[in-house]
Amino acid sequence: MNNKTTSNKAIVVRVIFAIILAICSLIVIYPLIYAVGAAFNPKAMFTADTINPFPDGFSVEQFVTLFMGSSRHPDANFLLWFKNTLFLAICSSLLSVIVCSLAAYVFSRFKFPMRKAMMISLLILQVFPSFIGMMAIYVIVFRIGLYDNLFGLVLIYVAGNVPYNTWLVKSYLDTIPKSLDEAARIDGANHLTIFFRVILPIARPIIGFLALTTFTGPWMDYIYPSMILTNDENKTIALGLLSYVAENKNDFALFAAGALIVSVPFVIFFIISQKSLTTGLGAAAVKE
Repeated sequence: MNNKTTSNKAIVVRVIFAIILAICSLIVIYPLIYAVGAAFNPKAMFTADTINPFPDGFSVEQFVTLFMGSSRHPDANFLLWFKNTLFLAICSSLLSVIVCSLAAYVFSRFKFPMRKAMMISLLILQVFPSFIGMMAIYVIVFRIGLYDNLFGLVLIYVAGNVPYNTWLVKSYLDTIPKSLDEAARIDGANHLTIFFRVILPIARPIIGFLALTTFTGPWMDYIYPSMILTNDENKTIALGLLSYVAENKNDFALFAAGALIVSVPFVIFFIISQKSLTTGLGAAAVKE
């Protein structure tokens, strides 16, 4: 009798937890479904007084408008915005991986004066929000001649990625036994050879995570592009898509369609590399 009662209680607890998890999942997923419904909505003005994500039917008109243009947005150029943002993402990701991984290798493997102070300085820089230095960043970019230039944004993104990502990669490299370095050094390898042929292959998960996070940043950033870029030919995805809903245009369906196109490559990449990314995050939290 007691065993049966215990079993019934366990079933009730499982049902309650399943209901709670289902409700939480619905809360998280529903806004995404609503965005998909807006992207495939045939009308520019998306109905906001209904919980139905497809209140006006299903249409690909918004995607056609993005790539072919329309009288509603004669100055829109989605492909150019996409190209500019892709350029920013690739350049900032590659440079961030190179700079952060080399800096992390130096801090992890070398002993030199002020090493601890420099690491603490990187940590302190990460504590302060980027808004504090916006005026200084604006002046520096203007003085070096990179105002209204995509390379100016690349410089900003790379500099902003250095503090936290250097700490992250260093924490991972600290878990790699230094005996591997010593064995390679006995065989005549120099520091660059050890870094590229010994350390990087082992640190591939954290390098992949670093590349992904730095690649996604420019796609979602609006503040720095709006501060640095003024020419329509240099617009990024964030600036371009926001123009669909700014100044009382209220073209939310077109905005949702553009956002959906941008999100698809990242979803695919995350699904493919989910295991290695999870491994990289977990290992980075463990120190030798």
